[in-house]
Amino acid sequence: MKTVVITGSARGLGFEMAKVFRKNHFNVVLSDLSEENLLKARDLLLEINSDAKVSYHICNVTKEEDIKQLVQFAINEFNAIDIWINNAGVNQPDLPIWELEDNDIKLILDIDLKGAILGSKYAIKEMIKEKKGAIYNIEGYGSNDAKMLGLSLYGTAKRGVTYFTEALAKECSTTNNNIIIGKLSPGIMITDFITNALANKEKIELSEKTKKVYNILGDYPDVVANYLVEKMIKNRKNNVKINWLPNWKAAWRFMTAGFNKRDFFQEKK
Repeated sequence: MKTVVITGSARGLGFEMAKVFRKNHFNVVLSDLSEENLLKARDLLLEINSDAKVSYHICNVTKEEDIKQLVQFAINEFNAIDIWINNAGVNQPDLPIWELEDNDIKLILDIDLKGAILGSKYAIKEMIKEKKGAIYNIEGYGSNDAKMLGLSLYGTAKRGVTYFTEALAKECSTTNNNIIIGKLSPGIMITDFITNALANKEKIELSEKTKKVYNILGDYPDVVANYLVEKMIKNRKNNVKINWLPNWKAAWRFMTAGFNKRDFFQEKK
């Protein structure tokens, strides 16, 4: 039976991906900062009928020792890691760079970029021993060089994640270690992430213009998770990009927005 480890998986996209993996009979290792949230997530996963197991481990992805312990925990529980997903992330306040506090800059870069690097480093060291495994990193706004006021630092981190993932895939192909490296591009998801910054420390007030775009391009994480997980399970190629919202789909949504009206923010009231 295969095993998946997902960072930042107590809620949001990480949790929804965990649900889909469990339905496909993967052992699941949940990971997050809050034990309370992890326990809730574990209990919900256990309600899904599956012969696979569910475990959880508290982990701060910015701390090297925490990542090492998460890897070792998964190995102790399930002997091997088949898929590792660096999903943990944090949004930035809707502010220009010069108005961000130094501690906030560090937090964003540490979680969104450093966390993916550390997770990849220690997961791959274990996978090389087994001569198999796959690592996936989450892209986001900025991965394609897009720029917007209030997302400069988040975009910088995500652009770094994209470069790092492609470079890691190149290293794996060069050294022939049989490890698959890939990128997950989930598009715009309607979760608390888009209205909260710095791990829920600050609220983000979305403009009506932004809400309009999100209503056209956005999706709930369960929908996106089904697609991403199905593709990951089937994938056998290195340096792959699994993209929920490619350019053609985004263009189609804008063209048909007048007929397919959606209001995620009205539903949330």
